[in-house]
Amino acid sequence: MPDKIRVGIVGATVTQGGSGWGANAHVPALKALPNYELKAVCTSHEDTAKASAAAFGAERAFHRFSDMAAHPEVDLIVVCVRVPGHRDLVMAGLQAGKPVFCEWPLGANLAEAEEMAGLARQRSLKTMVGLQARSDPAILYARDLLQAGYIGDVLTANLSTVAQAQLQRGPGRIWQGVRGNGANTLTIAGGHAIDALCAVLGEFVEISARVATRIPEWRTLEGKPVPVDAPDSINVVGRMASGAEVSVNVAAVPSNPGGNRLEIYGREGALVIRANGALSLGPNQMHAGKGKEAMVSMPVPAKYRFAPDGTPGGQPYNVAQAYARAAGALRGGGSFDVDFNLAVQRHQLIDAIERSAATGRSVRLD
Repeated sequence: MPDKIRVGIVGATVTQGGSGWGANAHVPALKALPNYELKAVCTSHEDTAKASAAAFGAERAFHRFSDMAAHPEVDLIVVCVRVPGHRDLVMAGLQAGKPVFCEWPLGANLAEAEEMAGLARQRSLKTMVGLQARSDPAILYARDLLQAGYIGDVLTANLSTVAQAQLQRGPGRIWQGVRGNGANTLTIAGGHAIDALCAVLGEFVEISARVATRIPEWRTLEGKPVPVDAPDSINVVGRMASGAEVSVNVAAVPSNPGGNRLEIYGREGALVIRANGALSLGPNQMHAGKGKEAMVSMPVPAKYRFAPDGTPGGQPYNVAQAYARAAGALRGGGSFDVDFNLAVQRHQLIDAIERSAATGRSVRLD
């Protein structure tokens, strides 16, 4: 592999007006990292591919994904399209023998995620998934504090994730109202937040859940009503492998959403992580208190910041953190644990939440 990891990205399109995750997060993240190069972009039309490549400073433009995946100057494929399109592009990238970074959710369902992870294992290819909370400095620090026993054995924890509901949507997002498309409050807002919780506390071994659609109708920009079956209110109680009892509330609401807050209570103290936006985006603030002492701010040590100084904040930052942490693995030195196998584990948990809600029974996770 050359000095820089050469990236080809599908889903970063300049004509989206800067609204796409690929353009807003991945492109500036890659630009900030000295060991990566945005080599190529791929869109569905030749004119937009050339315009996007020019806007983002990429050397090559493709309008056929197979051509980009096969190109010898592309070392890593990045997939940032709508979730229903993930499976075909990821499989094609893996079949071309390339490592793949796919945004979260990996698939529209568990079966798709398992298929992609299975092919990656079969081909012995490195993978990354966009669960970027696991690369957030505060989440990394909190994990290490708990593993070191800073607040003692964890007794209980609760996570609240309340996001802004978008009740009027253009064609670029109205498709998310269909549950089967796999991109909704449970999988995205919930998936990212629950994965942040698991990054700190470990995995669930048993859950009981309720999942509901409280807002069954959206409107197009023209005012046309559109039926919705995607969930927007999720409640989970469960037990972690450590024995800790945990509760989770995830919702999308029309007014004054409360943001994200993770409270963790141990035998010797408490730790709270909060963010106005998503835990996966940061910046997250952390406070902790031991015994009867008041909670105090816990600044994150510099060793948890892998992205270089000057990396843009907001959407690009934790994406840059993930790329920086994965660079060694992509060059053949060890592994990066935020991969397709982790994605399957998270899809399994989401599937268990759905099954518990449908049956009214608790579900064990092996």
